[in-house]
Amino acid sequence: MMGTEDVLRLTVSALMTRTGERQGDLAAGLGQSQAQVSRKQAGKSHWSLEDVDLLAAHYGLHPLDVLAGPTHAVGVLHGAVPSLQAGAQALAVPLPPRAQPESAPTVEPPAPDAPSAAPDQAPAPPGTEPEETPQQPCVLCGQPATLELDGFPQHLTAEECAAAVAAAAGAVSPPDPRPAPAAPAADREQPVGAAPEPFPTVPATATPAAEPAAPEPVPPVGPTAPVPARPVRSAPGYASGTLVEQITDRVHEVLASCSGEVDMAQAELVKAAIPDVMTLLKASRVGGRYEHSEFPPTAEILRKKSQKGADDIWEGRPKWRNPELFAAAKKGERIEVTALDMNAAYLSALKCWLPIGQLREDTSGVHDPKKAGVHLVTPPDWHHDDLPSPLGARMEPGELWVSESTLRLLLDCTRQGLADAPVIHRSLVSGASEALLEKLRRALAETRKSALANGDELTVAYVKAMYSKFVSTIGESSANREIRRPDWMHIIRSKAFANLWMKAHKAYKAGLQVVEISGTDELHIAGDWRTVFPEGRELNQVKEKQTYVLGGKR
Repeated sequence: MMGTEDVLRLTVSALMTRTGERQGDLAAGLGQSQAQVSRKQAGKSHWSLEDVDLLAAHYGLHPLDVLAGPTHAVGVLHGAVPSLQAGAQALAVPLPPRAQPESAPTVEPPAPDAPSAAPDQAPAPPGTEPEETPQQPCVLCGQPATLELDGFPQHLTAEECAAAVAAAAGAVSPPDPRPAPAAPAADREQPVGAAPEPFPTVPATATPAAEPAAPEPVPPVGPTAPVPARPVRSAPGYASGTLVEQITDRVHEVLASCSGEVDMAQAELVKAAIPDVMTLLKASRVGGRYEHSEFPPTAEILRKKSQKGADDIWEGRPKWRNPELFAAAKKGERIEVTALDMNAAYLSALKCWLPIGQLREDTSGVHDPKKAGVHLVTPPDWHHDDLPSPLGARMEPGELWVSESTLRLLLDCTRQGLADAPVIHRSLVSGASEALLEKLRRALAETRKSALANGDELTVAYVKAMYSKFVSTIGESSANREIRRPDWMHIIRSKAFANLWMKAHKAYKAGLQVVEISGTDELHIAGDWRTVFPEGRELNQVKEKQTYVLGGKR
């Protein structure tokens, strides 16, 4: 007896066969990777109830139809079988083949030699040839099978089951299974039961004798009419719908408990932002490839030296002004400047390379792009007066500890010919991934985008509180008891600074003048910045904070 999940895998295979999808297409529709779908279909990981909902939404079925087996799901897909969505219809749907009563009618395809025989041909007398093995319903897919394994009729592979289901879906109860005489070639009439021609409908002048006595409410599927191909859906899922719903449901729940008072609801949501975002993180890691460490041993360089002190990691926080432009302003030159604000800087920075497990020492002096951590380096000299240094406000020469994001930025500057390569003396690293927080980031970003489009500032404030408090409390903060990863905190923060520097470099390459860069998200530009950056509040856009004249009054 097959389990429910085994039947679900066969159903997925049958639906993919009927729609012409590949695993990559299905994965994109579910918002998952092709590797995840492959492992679930191979039985190495499990299809969850959330996955059933996603599969049902992807194929336009009810979840109960997906769980009812491949024959039922394919039938519902093409309108040949009523859906289980309506409670009245659910009682009339037959059970899976092994659970049916013996008297239940089954759709049996004709014997292999039946098409070539005349409709009124008498059966061969007994004993003239060996009797064929009767075809019983396969225990896997419910379609006829001639082989038996361990006393049960079944196909040998899932591909054979999917092919049998696909063949059965094209031959579901035609009005008259016996073929009628073919019409002349010049006559375009197509009698019911004749071989289908490439036309979507049967003309009204079809032979009256071959028409059914009473019209069927369900359009014919099978030899009498071609089955329209169901279009393969494009990949809709930028983010997991379940995670997005979890965020929006939480907002509605708190807003209802506060009797619609927005200010009161916002205060409650911001207060609960830390446990809420950690719950969201755990939900986003379900089915992930890696199991990250939440409380690995903390290296000495990552420990604060005092209660209000800092550790030894330099994050590269920018604080820079263009000396040439400020000198020219002092001499009386007036320069029009626009202060730009980067949207949700820490939310964008969640896409970064993070170590998975405990950091271990590496003294090879070579950067491994598949690992991440913190590094003791001697940075190169910076000789560009009109472009800020990727190390931010640091002026002292010599060795310093930097995070993974800062080191990757320095190496990128080397590849672009802006500076020499940094010298790596020592590293504390672990195997890394750029996707550890990707599902969380996508859910927060998609929720924020929808809230902005709907003018929902309450949800925008809630999302901001979640990602900002997540970054600020995953280190050694007592406000978050569920994780302690100061290495993650430094890498994410320095990634935000690196993203800001890359925006400045993009403007610089476009011929604009970089006037000032400071904080996490503030960039001052002289020139037509709209030719370089799109304006708006989305993550890939910037917004204007203010304009002023350098050398005059702000």
